[in-house]
Amino acid sequence: MAAGLQDIEAKYQFSIIYFERILGSKDPAMAPVGHEAFVKGFITYPPVRHLYDTCMVLYNDFSPIEKQFKQAFQFYKYYFPDLPVPDITTFVSEYSHAAFIFGDNSLAVGLDFFLGENYPYQQYNPGNTNFSDYLIRTYNADHLVARTLLTLADDMVGPPSGNRMIDVMINNGKKLYLLDMLLPNAPDTVKMEVTPDQWQWLQENELEMWAFFLEENMLYNTSWEDIRKYVEYSPNSPGMPEEAPGRTANWLGWQIVKAYMSRFPDTTFQQLIELQDAQKLLDESKYKPRRRWGG
Repeated sequence: MAAGLQDIEAKYQFSIIYFERILGSKDPAMAPVGHEAFVKGFITYPPVRHLYDTCMVLYNDFSPIEKQFKQAFQFYKYYFPDLPVPDITTFVSEYSHAAFIFGDNSLAVGLDFFLGENYPYQQYNPGNTNFSDYLIRTYNADHLVARTLLTLADDMVGPPSGNRMIDVMINNGKKLYLLDMLLPNAPDTVKMEVTPDQWQWLQENELEMWAFFLEENMLYNTSWEDIRKYVEYSPNSPGMPEEAPGRTANWLGWQIVKAYMSRFPDTTFQQLIELQDAQKLLDESKYKPRRRWGG
C-alpha cells in the first residue's frame, strides 16, 4: 500500500491534494491510524465502494461530458489565448467537494455531486443543507459542465471590489456572462440553475425585481445578512412572489453586464474584470429593465 500510494503521488499532482485536503489522510488529527491505513480503510469501506460503483455506472461513458468540456475549452482558448487550457480530473470524496480549481488551471470534479435528483442524498447525509431539495434538483449530468466551469469563473473574476449588493450582483453577473461565452449552446436554465418556469418568471418580472431592490434600498446595502438572501443559493427570494427563485440579484447583475457589453462590444473579458467600479458599469450600461409582473 505504501509503495502504491507513493507511485500515485509521483504520477498525479491531484493525488497529493486529494490525500491532504480532501481525505485528510496525512493529518494525524484526522487519520491517527496513519496515511496508508486510513486510505486503505476509505477505499474498502462498503458505503464508499457503493458510491464509487454508482459513479462508475452512471459515468461509465464519459464521452458526452468530455465533448461538452472540449467545446467549452475551444471557446476558452479563443477568448483567452494566453492562458493555459484547463484539464479535468474526476474524483469521489464521499460528498465533500463538488468542484474546485487546482494547479496552473486544472479543474477537479466530484462525481458524487452529480448522481441525479433521484439519488438518496438525504438518506446518506441527513441534515446536510447541501442536500436540500431545491439544490439536489441540479445534481445531475446536465449541470456538471456548467457547475464546474462556474468554479473557473469564480477564480477568473475574483471577489467583489466592495461590500454593497451592487458590487456583489455585478461581480456574479460577470461570472454568468463568462458561462455564456464558454457555453453559448447550453440552456440558460442550466447556467442559472433554475427550472423553465422560474426562468420564464425572471424574464417576465425583470422590471419588478429591479423596482423591488430600489424600493427596499438594497443596491447599496452593505449588510451581508440582507444581501446573501438574493445572491446565494436559496429556494426563493424573500419579499418577492413565491414563484421567484433564489439568486434574483445575480440574474439582474447578469442582465446589467450584458447591457454593458452590448454597448461596448469591443471590451475584452479581461477589461470587463478590471472594471471594478460597479456603479460606473451600471451607469454606462444604460440598463433598462423590461416589462411588469405577469406581462
